[in-house]
Parts: sequence; C-alpha cells; structure tokens
Amino acid sequence: MNARQTVRPPPAPKEAGSDFARLSRKIQTAGLMARRPGYYTLRIATVTGLYATGWVAFVLIGDSWWTLLAAAFLAFVFGQVALLAHDVAHRQVFRRRKAGELSGRLAGNLGIGMGYGWWQAKHTRHHANPNHEDLDPDLDPDILVFTQEQARAAKGLPRLLGRSQAFLFFPLLTLEGFNLHVSGIRSLADKALKNRAWEGALLFAHIAAYLGALFLVLPPGKAIVFLLVHQCLFGIYLGSIFAPNHKGMPTLRGTDRPDFLRRQVLTSRDVRGGLFTDILLGGLNYQIEHHLFPSMPSPHLRRAQAIVRGHCQELGVSYLETSLIESYRQTLASLHRAGAPIREARTA
Repeated sequence: MNARQTVRPPPAPKEAGSDFARLSRKIQTAGLMARRPGYYTLRIATVTGLYATGWVAFVLIGDSWWTLLAAAFLAFVFGQVALLAHDVAHRQVFRRRKAGELSGRLAGNLGIGMGYGWWQAKHTRHHANPNHEDLDPDLDPDILVFTQEQARAAKGLPRLLGRSQAFLFFPLLTLEGFNLHVSGIRSLADKALKNRAWEGALLFAHIAAYLGALFLVLPPGKAIVFLLVHQCLFGIYLGSIFAPNHKGMPTLRGTDRPDFLRRQVLTSRDVRGGLFTDILLGGLNYQIEHHLFPSMPSPHLRRAQAIVRGHCQELGVSYLETSLIESYRQTLASLHRAGAPIREARTA
C-alpha cells in the first residue's frame, strides 16, 4: 500500500506595497476617507453661532468688568475657529480647492486675524518633515531651543530663555495669539504669498473691526484689559492644543529620513480621552492618524486609531498614546533636557 502523500498549500504571497500602502488600503476599505458634509455643516454652524454669541454677549455686558467673561469665552471660540481652519486647510471639509481657500481665509484672516496663506504654507512643511531639526519650521529655535544641538549654537533670546524654558513655556504661550497676528502681517511682504491683496484686506478688516468694537463699547482701560485677557488666553489655548502633538518626541536631523509611515508615527503622540478631549483638541489628539492621513475628516480619526495601532503592532513600530497631563509632562521634560548645555555653560 502506497504511503499517503501530504500536500501542503503554497505559502500565502506577501501583500504588495510599502508598509504605508498596506495601511492605506485598510483605511480605504473601512471607508474612513469618505467626506462628512453633514458633520462639517453642523460644526461650522455651531462654531459660527458661538462666535456670534460671544460678541453679542460682549456688547450686552458693555462697560463692566464682567466683560472679561466674554473675553475668556471668545478665547475658546477663536481656538475652535482655528481648528476649523486647520481642517479646511487639509481639504477635509470641501472637495473643491477654491471653496476651501475662500472658507479658510474667511475663518482665519477675517474671523481671528490669522494669516491663512502664511500658516498653510508653514503647516504643509511641518507635515512633510515633522520634528526634523533642519526641515520642520515648528522646530526653528527663534525663541526656544528644542534639542541640545540647538542649545549649544543658541544666541540672543533663545540662549537667554533656554536655561529656564521649561518653566517659561506656558507663560510664553500668552504671546502666541499676538505672534499669529504679527506673522500674518509680516507675511504680506513675501511676494511668493498667493492672493496677497485678499490676505491683507481680510487681515486688516479683522483688526479694524476688532479694535473698533473694543474701543466703541469699552473705555480705553477696560478695552486694553479685554484685549490682553482675550489674546493671552487664546494663545494659551492654541499652544496647549498643539504642544502635546510632537514636543518631547524623537527628533530627526540631516539625512535622517525614515519611510513615510515611521517618519509620521515615531515623531507624533496620541492623547487619550473621550468626547470632551475630542472637542477641546479638535481631533488633533489623534495626531498619529492625522499625520498619516491629513485629509481624513476628523470624526473618523477615532475609528482609524484602532487600525493604525494594530498595523504598527504588526510591524513592531512604536506607537505612543498618553494622557493629556502626561503629554505636557513629557513636553516640559524635553524642553528642560534641551536647555541643559546652556545651564552647564553658565555654571562652568
């Protein structure tokens, strides 16, 4: 009797494409790149309503120190407008580019006094090379230093602040709102900026309407205090949204150029939380997923997280998710380490 021969099936073919391409197919199959017009219609209407409510409350309260409550509320609303402009810039909201650019300028330039064209160009460069010391504009050591190499080369203000920058980080965020306005105005001198006339007209219209409202409704003293409280809280809120995303994560320099998936995942962190965190951070708490799929509508990021995390586990790629408080602790610890050479030089 002949021995029975065992027939083994051929090995399954390895799935074609890069690590990111395989992840992208999983995301596409799950339908997570589909647009969400209903969600964004509701979100735009809600943010517009909150914006109008804040200014109506400001007028109704009038000449009273209680108006500072309206300043605090409008700081939150300005942050939400900025988050909405961010989604528009990534083409999450509108399919047509012209509609997106118009909406972005109305929200950014006219709504909150942020140069939309300048910010979009800067943010695009950041997405291409997150946490790359030479290529990411968010790592420019103009005020703070983010690596010890930058600290050793620091001069002027970064050197002055660098040794204590971890303690100064949140106080310095009070200036971020003013920095957005100044940077937007300065960008108008750049001939490479598209639609400079529109950018400038809308920016100066915002400034005129904003200052006009403050000094028409309030006496000069209260108007200045309102401006300071509103803009400083807006800066803190905006900075607190973006600080957990990359600060304290590994940095790249020179020819360090991992593949796209690793470049985005290893330099970003997610922040745990529920619906409140999603609203407060505008979906940027799913920073890894957002960097991998910038045009994915923000309400899909939570569902994408499980797919991305599982894919990274299969590849053995480190995937970091922390609490919001822990993300700030890591950010401040990183800034403190980066400033070490400046502190050591002062004690030498």
